Amino acid sequence: MITLAMLYLVTGVVFAAWSILSAADASNPKRWGNAGFWGLLALSFLAGDAIPDFGNGLIVLALAALAGTGQLGRGAAPSSSAAQRAAFAERFGNRLFVPAIIIPITAFAGTLLYKFTPLGRLGLFEERWVTLILLGLGVIIALAVCMIWLRPRPITLLEEGRRLIDSIGWAAVLPQLLASLGAVFALAGVGEVIGSLAGEAIPANSPFLAVVAFALGMVIFTMIMGNAFAAFPVMAAAIGIPLLVVAYDGNPAVVGAVGMLAGFCGTLLTPMAANFNIVPAALLELKDQNGVIRQQIGTALPLLVCNIVILYVGAFVLWN
Repeated sequence: MITLAMLYLVTGVVFAAWSILSAADASNPKRWGNAGFWGLLALSFLAGDAIPDFGNGLIVLALAALAGTGQLGRGAAPSSSAAQRAAFAERFGNRLFVPAIIIPITAFAGTLLYKFTPLGRLGLFEERWVTLILLGLGVIIALAVCMIWLRPRPITLLEEGRRLIDSIGWAAVLPQLLASLGAVFALAGVGEVIGSLAGEAIPANSPFLAVVAFALGMVIFTMIMGNAFAAFPVMAAAIGIPLLVVAYDGNPAVVGAVGMLAGFCGTLLTPMAANFNIVPAALLELKDQNGVIRQQIGTALPLLVCNIVILYVGAFVLWN
């Protein structure tokens, strides 16, 4: 059986390789910061289960210290020239996108086949993590296709990966940390505190105002934590369940689904959603780091208004 732990092992090996390559990169004036950062991540993936919670907490603090004090930089990883990349594009055209397409197809089609065909009875994958494991297998298959088709040197895979991860920097792990923060907030009872404050501020028998508070809360907490999935447990415990569903008898399916969509409006507005807003700016080498966010404001705000209307009409007007 292929388990999530095996996927973590492969990921840890890759981070460890990047750490070693970073340490050997004399062109990067901050090479030891890069080596330490990716090395600590490798340690967390390779031995996180064996390290006590306190030790894992120290790793997170060390990662934050390295990133917060600007110890990460970019070197000159060996790469193809612009002329070589243009020649590849001229030769292969859109077929160069095939390896990238393999990854989502493997995850999506593989999950459907595993769940809804006799293939699932074979017990090939750890049950709870089928899609995530298939996503990792999709990456491995795509890399194998690249090796067979384009025939690069094996070290090229690691060097190009390091060049990409150095371009992204610490933001590459921000989604993980923010998702963990959402779980911490939920366990700490932040939702209940916000719920009590909202209950005092929202007039009685005002489901529309409760809807507005819920949607805006989803946006604000998503902007703080960078992830609507992290914000949802907090706002569901604060307003979604006690007020919209229980007190006002709203449709729970609409509250949950459209509430998440409202949170995604916050994703469009925050640099904390680094994988959506900061990483593209870094990869495209935009002069304005917040350029992606500025372009999304005109979409996010009207979309939020639409979500508020849909949530109110769907959860209350049509439901009751």
